Amino acid sequence: MGLFDNFKSKLTPAKDKLSGLAQQHGDKVQHGLDKAAKAVDEKTKGKYSDRIHTGTGKAKGAMDRLAHKDDTGSGDGPGTAPRS
Repeated sequence: MGLFDNFKSKLTPAKDKLSGLAQQHGDKVQHGLDKAAKAVDEKTKGKYSDRIHTGTGKAKGAMDRLAHKDDTGSGDGPGTAPRS
């Protein structure tokens, strides 16, 4: 087993716990992201609005992947239904 494999195996429990937290509190985190984006957009008077929205969208996408809501990384295809 290589160094990377050893490191990956030790991080798996942390990823699983983080995934569970993302499933439980994902809506609260996404609400917080929206609230923070709105506050920053107001402070910058809309100057960076498109960048703020892009970053917020990427953060929400990452939360969805952590919560396993988006099954694109499962190796199925883009048109297949998630496994149950």
